[in-house]
Amino acid sequence: MKQTAKTVSPMSNEGRNAYVTEHITAAILSLLEEKPLSEISISELCDQAGVGRASFYRNFQEKEDVLRAYIKGLFDEWTGELEKDLPLDRLIFALFSHFEAHRDFYALLSERGLVLLMKDVILSACGFRPEQETVNAYASAFAAYSLYGWVEVWFLRGMKESAKEMAELFAGHSKE
Repeated sequence: MKQTAKTVSPMSNEGRNAYVTEHITAAILSLLEEKPLSEISISELCDQAGVGRASFYRNFQEKEDVLRAYIKGLFDEWTGELEKDLPLDRLIFALFSHFEAHRDFYALLSERGLVLLMKDVILSACGFRPEQETVNAYASAFAAYSLYGWVEVWFLRGMKESAKEMAELFAGHSKE
């Protein structure tokens, strides 16, 4: 089809990409409620989102990237609201409060076996960077993977404990 003023979108590339990302994200979340990620094809995802495959591949390499971007956006929003230099128990409380606020999404991730997609944002939130000095790199990795383990077990147990209870458990555990 020949492009004319009537057929070309007035949105910028950035605007189009935001539109595509928003619709693909909504589509994948909807489809995940019905079936596992492995059973969702890129074609089905694009059809549900109302976008073309080229639009998908312009923004993502694989389906997991859609979820990683969504998780990163949630974490960026959460960390933007955090007070700086919180004591660890308050940080744990804030983190689990974040999970509670987005319970449906995180329960869906857990149900579909996709909790591993959160690993990178938890590593980043704990300050891990491979280029850190040796002691700092291992200390931040230890903290991140410990926290990741707590989060994964909490999800697997059905998120029964409240954010307050998780912070108390952590405070009690760290004193032993």
